[in-house]
Order: sequence, then structure tokens, then C-alpha cells
Amino acid sequence: MKKYYLTTPLYYVNAQPHIGHAYTTVAADVLARFWRSSGRPVHLLTGTDEHGSKIEDAAAEAGLGVKEFADRNSAAFRELWSHLDIRYDDFIRTTEPRHESRVQECFARLIESGDAYKGRYRGYYCVSDETYWTETDAPPDEKGRRLCPNPECRKPLQQVEEESYFFRLSKFQEPLLRHYKENPGFLLPAQRANEILRFVEGGLQDTAISRTKVKWGIPVPGDPEHTIYVWFDALLNYVTAPQSGGAFTDCWPADVHIVGKEIYRFHAVTWPAMLLALGLPLPKSVFAHGWWTVEGQKMSKSRGNFVDPREVTREYGVDAFRYFLLREMPFGNDGDFSLDALRKRYNAELANDLGNLVSRVEQMVDSYLGGAMPGRDQDGAPSLAKEFAAKGPQLAARMEAFDFCGALGLIWECIGRLNTHINEKTPWKLVKTDPEATREVLFDLVRGLRIVAGWIEPFMPQTAAKMHAQLGVRQFPAPLSPEQVLAGETTGLGKIHKAPPLFPRK
Repeated sequence: MKKYYLTTPLYYVNAQPHIGHAYTTVAADVLARFWRSSGRPVHLLTGTDEHGSKIEDAAAEAGLGVKEFADRNSAAFRELWSHLDIRYDDFIRTTEPRHESRVQECFARLIESGDAYKGRYRGYYCVSDETYWTETDAPPDEKGRRLCPNPECRKPLQQVEEESYFFRLSKFQEPLLRHYKENPGFLLPAQRANEILRFVEGGLQDTAISRTKVKWGIPVPGDPEHTIYVWFDALLNYVTAPQSGGAFTDCWPADVHIVGKEIYRFHAVTWPAMLLALGLPLPKSVFAHGWWTVEGQKMSKSRGNFVDPREVTREYGVDAFRYFLLREMPFGNDGDFSLDALRKRYNAELANDLGNLVSRVEQMVDSYLGGAMPGRDQDGAPSLAKEFAAKGPQLAARMEAFDFCGALGLIWECIGRLNTHINEKTPWKLVKTDPEATREVLFDLVRGLRIVAGWIEPFMPQTAAKMHAQLGVRQFPAPLSPEQVLAGETTGLGKIHKAPPLFPRK
């Protein structure tokens, strides 16, 4: 079976990781965990982008050698992913020989086919965005300045004239438009497709893919005065990484590239055109998510408002942070991060809705049944577990549509149903008059919570593991899946016991 192959972008190592990087990577990890729990083999790729003039400048500013600087900052990403419980299958760095050699192979193939050619570039260059712009793209403003057209940048452009290799992007305008039309699931989410369609319909120009004035990069094969443009180099990681591990045929084409909207055009236009030129199948989809502001303001160095995930998790824990990122806004939209919003969701949804529910059920099973697993429900009797069974396909559909917020909303509907069931059945009263009926109620509640634990595992793996342990669910070789619980499997179930609150109130 082909692996479900998903990727994050390669993160640029000019600075330390922040909430934006964490958002993309947590989303990819949740999706990968979901597919693994469904029994499908998965390959999750992430890594760091380490070439280009911006890295040279940042290293000089830090007083470090370029490779030393890249090593330090790449390690910071690895450390954060470990801290956030990210289970990637491969981490690639663009400075690794396995990547550099294959990038040169691809570049040579394009020269041979005529899809890359040498010319002379005259125009403007944004160091911050690592992007070339024409005079038409960046007309002078009222002060005569040429600024980066990217509204999130707007930094002064450098006028450049140099010999360069060009990629024949213009050749692929019609093939790309045809692919978009024939594969409506390629450009995701749907509301972002129009911007790409308008851009391509407006005409594509050949784009420079090498520099002679940047030395920190991969040399062009046979022409070492040129280094390969950083974006061209980085995009190829999606094929160079699985090739190096001998897993290319098991992975390609990618099922989804998850990227931020600021790099959507590179991934939705330049990248598929490169693949067409190389004769490789195109990925099934490219999904561009939104941006986070911080308490209503754009994140920036000057404002000093970059959110450090480690600081947040120190107070609220890793699982609460993962939950908030994917619960606060629909994936694909923009959202705002504030500690006040996080605190409210933590107390209302995690501490109260889920944590208090688990504590109440465990306390009742411990007090009324000595921690023993309650008996089965009566054949044919209505039960919450059967009610939840109908939710499974809905949950899967939302995950397949990258609707993480909607999936969590569905799970929390079931958590709400469990809380309502306790209040309706009042087991603390029922136990005085009908112990057997009490056992049935508690059985229903425990089984419902075991299903919930399985559902939340992709989002909050540590919390799910605690719930499984407290609810007597086996841990090895793997916890019971929601489907096994629904089927009535009980193998490996142990005693239910009380434990500290999952989420102490803040």
C-alpha cells in the first residue's frame, strides 16, 4: 500500500521557531497520527531550509560561521518538535549531501531538456522574501522607492543585474490551468484557489533560478560561479528526501503539502511546474493555512511579540497548546492568539468539560464498584456508545477534509453528551435503589470515554494515554481503538482508578 505522504514546508533557519512554525507542524502531526491510527502507513516529512543570502546576513549578525549558525538553528527546530510531541518520519536539511547532490541532478536534467537556460537578469530582488520582482511588479511609490510587493514585507528592493539561469515557467501556464481544472482538490482550501487561478491566467514569466552574488548555496553543476536559487533548491526536498531513503515509490506523489499562505504561490505554481518539467506526477493537494496575529497585531521582530511555544507550554502543557492551535480557528482561516483566549478554552473545555467528566466517572466507578469494569449493556438497549458509532464516519470525513476544528467540535459534542447523561441519570442517587441499573449507566459512560480517548489521541497524545491508563485500557501493543471499543472488545482491560485531574484549573 502506498504511504500517506504529507509534508510541512522547510523552515528557514534565519531565526528561532515560533507559533507559526508550530501551527503547521502540529497540524501535520495530527493528520499523520490520524492516518496511522486508521491503519494506513504514513510518511511525515519536515526539515529546515538553510541556504541563501538571508542566512549569510543573519550568521554574520550573530557572529557565527554560516554552517555553525545553520546547525544551531536547525537543532532548535528539532528540539521544539520533540517537545511538542511531533512524530515525524524524516527530517531533512538542505545542507545535507543527500539533498544537494539530487538538487544538482534535477538542475542538470532541466538544462539538458531546455527547461532551464542561461540569460541575464535585470530587475529587483527582495532579500527578506528571497524573491525576484520585475519593474511592473514593483512600481515606484510616491517617494520614488521600490518596495517589496508582498504586503507582509514592504521592505526596500535591491536593483540587480547579473547573469542567471532561468526556469522556463512560461511554458507551463496552460498545463497548470488544465491540471487545476481537472483536479479541483489540488488547490486547498477552495477559497484560496481563485488567487492562484487569477495569477496563472494573467501570464507566467520565466523566473531566475541561480545567483552569482550569493555563495552560500548549492553550486550549479558544471558552472560553479552560479549557486542555485534558495527557493528552487528548497522545493525539491519533497522528492530528494524519500529518494535518499529508498522510499520514493512508496511515497510519491505526495498526498498533501501543508504550507502557510505566504508561500502558497511557490507551492501551487512554481513547484508543480518544476515537477512537470522533470516528468514527475504532481502532488494530490497543496493546502495553505492562515496566519496568527498576537492580540490583534501582526507578529514581528520590531514589536517583539513572537509567541514562544515553550513559554506557553510551561504554563499550560503541550497537549493544551496543541488543542488550542487547532480548535481556535478553522484550518485555512486567519486567527488571533492571546493567553486570555487560551486560558478560557483551557478552563472551560479541557479542565471542566473533559477533565471533570473523567474525574467524576472514575470516582463513581471507584466508589460504587471498587474500580472494577462495569458490566456490559443489555442487548438491544440504547447506549451512548452506539450513538457515538454514527459519529465515527463524520469524524473521519472532517479529518480527511483537514477540518481539524470541526473534528474537535464533533468530539466535544460527544463529551457534552456524556456530561448531560450523568446529570440525567444521577448515578449517585440511582445506586441507592438500583445497583444493576447503575452498573449499566457507568458502563455506558466508561465506554464512551474510551472512545473519546481514542478520538483525541492525534490531537492530545499525552492526555489520551493518561485516559487510557486511568480507564483500564491496555497500552501495549497499542491501546484499544474506538472501533474495538464499539465492537465490545475488552481484551487487556484493567482496573479503573482515580488519578490527579487531567487539566488543573488555571
